[in-house]
Amino acid sequence: MESSGGRAEGSGRGPRVLVVGGGIAGLGAAQRLCSHPAFPQLRVLEATARAGGRIRSERGFGGVVELGAHWIHGPSQGNPVFQLAAKYQLLREKDLSEENQLIETGGHVGLPSVSYASSGVSVSRELVVEMASLFYGLIDQTREFLNTADAPVPSVGEYLKKEIQQRAAGWMEDEETRKLKLAILNSFFNVECCVSGTHSMDLVALVPFGEYTVLPGLDCTFPGGYQGLTNHIMASLPEDVIVFNKPVKTIHWNGSFQEALSLGETFPVLVECEDGACFPAHHVIITVPLGFLKEHLDTFFEPPLPTEKAEAIRKMGFGTNNKIFLEFEEPFWEPDCQYIQVVWEDMSPLEDVASELRHVWFKKLIGFLVLPSFDRSVHVLCGFIAGLEAEFMETLSDEDVLLSLTQVLRRVTAPDTVCRGSHTSHVLLHHARGSAVWLEGGRPAHRSAGPTGTAAWALALSPASPLLSPAPPHQCHGEADRQCLSWLEIWGC
Repeated sequence: MESSGGRAEGSGRGPRVLVVGGGIAGLGAAQRLCSHPAFPQLRVLEATARAGGRIRSERGFGGVVELGAHWIHGPSQGNPVFQLAAKYQLLREKDLSEENQLIETGGHVGLPSVSYASSGVSVSRELVVEMASLFYGLIDQTREFLNTADAPVPSVGEYLKKEIQQRAAGWMEDEETRKLKLAILNSFFNVECCVSGTHSMDLVALVPFGEYTVLPGLDCTFPGGYQGLTNHIMASLPEDVIVFNKPVKTIHWNGSFQEALSLGETFPVLVECEDGACFPAHHVIITVPLGFLKEHLDTFFEPPLPTEKAEAIRKMGFGTNNKIFLEFEEPFWEPDCQYIQVVWEDMSPLEDVASELRHVWFKKLIGFLVLPSFDRSVHVLCGFIAGLEAEFMETLSDEDVLLSLTQVLRRVTAPDTVCRGSHTSHVLLHHARGSAVWLEGGRPAHRSAGPTGTAAWALALSPASPLLSPAPPHQCHGEADRQCLSWLEIWGC
């Protein structure tokens, strides 16, 4: 097969390299290669009209709205994402401080500022701290089974529930308090599902769970938006290195391909795009996310990948994380509140309740983060939800999501009316092409009328173009911590 429709690379010496995907993984690879004199012939093929992948920051709700990546986890000197953010002066002074970099969080999400029970009462801070200590202590124990051959159970979820059941047997409180303890623990299970990007911790293998390396440092955000990081990386690349709107159809490898403008030279790899353009190369670095590979595995590579690589792609789990933004006319939370937890008193990690998702999907929410705002008159909460409940939410309109969550918040806190909101299901966070990854091994598994007296505006965030196909945000302790970048270097030899 000869190349056709593709742009001829420069005539410089050295191998010709293509990077497939213009997310942060692809941009990072391009930046590294551009700084190396042995790789002067480089192109990045990006499927959409923008780079950055699921790092996407927009102005909205009086501040910066992160539609994708949100935090730097473990912001310290061992974290490449932190190093880049510091280099480009994208972080606050306190986040750069040595004191902040030395804080040990254990990789756990911070405690909620306030916890509300579904019955409308506040949950005791002491009880939440007690259950958090129990839950995260058990999470730490699960890491100790790394590389062991005698794990007691297959999955993280089964281990946690087994240990919780044993401890619950010794609780001496009244029945109501014991049920509340289990309900609080269930909310921490929901948090861990979001962290791991899975529907259930029963699906996450116990033995490899400890492979994730926890770095010191208190998680931080980008005051000007995460996208500032990818913008700086792009600015460091030579002009025209990135070719936009070039979704890749098939990667032909382990062959001998020619190009009309490079007579006498053969290339072991040919990248064929959906528009018919072909790009020959000596090497290809693939930075598409695992979900895209799973969806297109049978057609994306020609010849097919070796069996062991194809099986690795098939066996890794792939989950869904979504965000929901809700704006309020007036805040019902205290000025120093950062995280609101909702505890459903009828939920327990030790019980599997079979209910239709349309009646219970919102119970999978971890709660709501209070978003900082440049405008003191704007008050926004951001909810997170993972798993099948997140996928079900995507079938609902913004108006339906808004109505459900308004009812939830009225039930637990009786706040002022939500005045507008949106969920990002069709923007970045759910598609076979881009969400979160875990290691399997467990069990199979516009304006509208709102509530009475409410003007509910569903903010239209969904783009008209197809969803993104490039890589997850990053591998090294950025927002996609437990995701796998699935870098496959095809050297064609």
